[in-house]
Amino acid sequence: MKDTQPSAENTGAAAEKFDGFTDEERSAMKERAKELKASARRGAKADAESEVLAKIAEMEGADRVLAERLHDIVKANAPALSPKLWYGMPAYARNGKVVCFFQSAQKFKSRYATLGFNDLANLDEGTMWPTAFALTELTAADEARIGALIKKAVS
Repeated sequence: MKDTQPSAENTGAAAEKFDGFTDEERSAMKERAKELKASARRGAKADAESEVLAKIAEMEGADRVLAERLHDIVKANAPALSPKLWYGMPAYARNGKVVCFFQSAQKFKSRYATLGFNDLANLDEGTMWPTAFALTELTAADEARIGALIKKAVS
């Protein structure tokens, strides 16, 4: 009788299911490892903002437009945050710790981009509050709301 179980060498859907990570997630983890190695090699001489801008320039269409606007909004509303790459995504950190980040729709083949906040962001409101926002485009009202969120996050 022929063995019908997938082999350990199988890299298809069965292996993905076994690993628990999608190809996109594995790619993001590899990008993060590269970022950490590059940062260790460069030390304090790193120009992280130019790396973030280069990553944004690689994005396509609406993702690039959203990322460019968010970069400007963060810089205007929280100049103390430092741009950096985080899992291959533009992120903004205080003392090296990521406060907020932009995840393009294309990166994880999602129908929308995401503005996310980590636990260092001071967005607490009672016992429950949002930490990520879906973005498809930015209106003037959206930009004002994001600016206020960014200011609150670093307050």
